Amino acid sequence: MRAVGLDIHREFCEVAIMEAGELRSVGRVKTTPEDLELFAGSLGPDDWVAFEVSGNAAEIARILEGHVARVVVVSPSDTGIRQARAKTDRLDARTLARLLAAGSLEAVWMADERTRVMRRRLARRAQLVGARSRCKNEIHAVLIRRLITAPKVSDLFGQAGRVWLRELVLPLEERESLDASMRQIEFLEGEIGDVDRLIALDALGWPEVKRLMSVPGVNVICATSFLAAIGDIRRFKNPRKLVGYLGLDPKIRQSGPSPGTSGHISKQGSASARWALVEASWSTVRQPGPMRAFYQRVRARRGHQIAVVAAARKLACLFWCLLTRGEDYAYQQPSLTKKKLRRLEIAAGAPKYQGRSNIWSTNNAMRQAERALAEQAEHAYRNTVRDWHAAQAKKPAVKVGASATKGRASNKPTEGKAARQTTSP
Repeated sequence: MRAVGLDIHREFCEVAIMEAGELRSVGRVKTTPEDLELFAGSLGPDDWVAFEVSGNAAEIARILEGHVARVVVVSPSDTGIRQARAKTDRLDARTLARLLAAGSLEAVWMADERTRVMRRRLARRAQLVGARSRCKNEIHAVLIRRLITAPKVSDLFGQAGRVWLRELVLPLEERESLDASMRQIEFLEGEIGDVDRLIALDALGWPEVKRLMSVPGVNVICATSFLAAIGDIRRFKNPRKLVGYLGLDPKIRQSGPSPGTSGHISKQGSASARWALVEASWSTVRQPGPMRAFYQRVRARRGHQIAVVAAARKLACLFWCLLTRGEDYAYQQPSLTKKKLRRLEIAAGAPKYQGRSNIWSTNNAMRQAERALAEQAEHAYRNTVRDWHAAQAKKPAVKVGASATKGRASNKPTEGKAARQTTSP
């Protein structure tokens, strides 16, 4: 077996090979499909190839996978190359080959085709939404510069708001800026609608998306962003590993005899998935149910911001349970879930019901009854937590340390701060 290290760039790849304990550099290969196919043909079926994650790493891995025993794609933070005193393309490739031969490289998970497609669509949608927000901010800046107060409408960029903006009397340069921004907003909204339609079409055939949408406050963007970030849920043995992968776990600091302390979340992994979970938690905690009771309990001790992040972490754990067990949310509101799925179908291009203005009247009545049941579940959750805390307070303190065994050590308290620590860091 040979260990092949590649230092990938946009136009070429630097190659190094470790064979029989001898490390050598073999030059460069152009980063084109034709040259990479020729290079892959020169490798043996038992060779291993390693390179770092980059924008073109997925396509290079796809070309090489059929010709070698294994392709190992690693994170740059795991190789130590960034901190090297001498860093060149040649040395980087040799380092990768040496680490691969020693078995010191851990491969990152590479997304499947469906997940990669969803990731690109969500990324494109985020770019379009950001561009639309910048255009809207430019219009607000025009109003501020001219000391104009916005009308009392629910949405300045809705139908009534746009009519008001077109009728404003402005100087020539401000009118040009406003009209240009409005044209860009209309164009971007059309592009966003096209991407939303593609996302909805894919989501309709994705059972896991529908399962996550059974949680109140979770829409198709949150569900698809979560699934696009993690891929196969079976990769995570327990919710703690999933939370750590998403960067929602707190940092731990401990040294010497002092007990461990937790700080801010680590913010590792997918930022888009964390953003989607936090945004969803803002809506979820407004719906009656155990999630709102959990949020209110944490908010009373730690404040609103920490409680929202804690709810996002709880939401990730809930998603893990739903996906691994293959069950919908037990405290869902079926009428609300039905409404979300119907809107998903409409976004995918399904025809709307014409001439039925009160189509949701029965659904709304059912939803009110379901909200009452959810409030009962929230009340039951609060009682369960209260009873658990009361039971814990009544339990006798468990003695730890050398004095816990009668007749074997002194009953006097042990001196030192570390000996009094009753919980692990």
